[in-house]
Amino acid sequence: MSDVAQIRIPATYMRGGTSKGVFFRLQDLPEPARVPGRARDRLLQRVIGSPDPYAKQIDGMGGATSSTSKTVILSASSRPGHDVDYLFGQVAIDRDFVDWTGNCGNLSAAVGPFAIASGLVAADRVPRDGTAVVRIWQANIGKTIIAHVPMRGGAVQETGDFELDGVTFPAAEVPLEFLDPAADEDGDGAAGSMFPTGNVVDTLDVPGVGSFPATLINAGIPTIFVNAADIGYRGTELQDAINSDPAALQRFETIRGHGALRMGLVRNLDEMAARQHTPKVAFVAPPADYVASSGKQVRAADVDLLVRAMSMGKLHHAMMGTAAVAIGTAAAIPGTLVNLAAGGGEKSSVRFGHPSGTLRVGAEAVLENGQWKVTKALMSRSARVLMEGWVRVPGG
Repeated sequence: MSDVAQIRIPATYMRGGTSKGVFFRLQDLPEPARVPGRARDRLLQRVIGSPDPYAKQIDGMGGATSSTSKTVILSASSRPGHDVDYLFGQVAIDRDFVDWTGNCGNLSAAVGPFAIASGLVAADRVPRDGTAVVRIWQANIGKTIIAHVPMRGGAVQETGDFELDGVTFPAAEVPLEFLDPAADEDGDGAAGSMFPTGNVVDTLDVPGVGSFPATLINAGIPTIFVNAADIGYRGTELQDAINSDPAALQRFETIRGHGALRMGLVRNLDEMAARQHTPKVAFVAPPADYVASSGKQVRAADVDLLVRAMSMGKLHHAMMGTAAVAIGTAAAIPGTLVNLAAGGGEKSSVRFGHPSGTLRVGAEAVLENGQWKVTKALMSRSARVLMEGWVRVPGG
């Protein structure tokens, strides 16, 4: 029926890092949407305003970009050593699907604050003042994230002086630890393998594009790193240079598909239609001067390398958090394209330039039995509640 009444669902609209999303407690969802399946997907699509052939998401909470078409479902964790289970859904803007194959590293910064405020973390684990350590199970990819959430007067501290390029206003810092970022326990892709091909650099043959070196890494999120110069770029590009060029966007999508094949993420290119979120494609370059999208001057001396990354078919305005984990991990391992762009050698952290400015990310890498292992990746983000109450969607 076209005149069916709307239902309302408790929800919170939050910024985490350089992303925004609608957060739900699992227990607050309508019963059919409490389990994976079409009912859940359709509900989240309607909340966000997808699929929208106009690609504007006017009739929903989405902002018509990969950074703002996101949903999160949280529940208290029954997994030992964890406080909360975190499930992330990347809602396609103009297509009819929700991608559950990866995590959002930016929204990971908002998970701890939301979990505390929503009563999902045991009260005896939350200090009145100081730092609450929230142990998060990232259910999409089977990984543990530790969030260090500042507390003041018994509430999450959201305001502060921490500045994050890509976010206009300062806020309180939320340090994040991504434990064993190369582990992949859900069977998606090459489980447990940081380098699915066994190599830190491969030659990737892409019909119609060319053959060039690539680092194919599964850390934070499966990512295909290529050299900017090998595909005709400098690494200083801003969004319009890529996103206004349909031919360039198609080339990146072709690279992404053939990289996914080499990584074992898909069996054939047809399967890429259902994998808009993973893998990512990023191109790297040595340091250079450029002007960020805000007008801020980024000097070569301020960064170790340059990185630009694609997200849901477009150049990202800053850097996805999960891709930052991949950058930090790859930088820590000698010989990867990321490591070489940063000057080579062993590194515990790098500061990289992205379209909105710069970001520092670290990783702890050890060599065991001739193989590199990264025990954790570290970075800081911030988070803030933008609105809380109920979202409304047509019933049925």
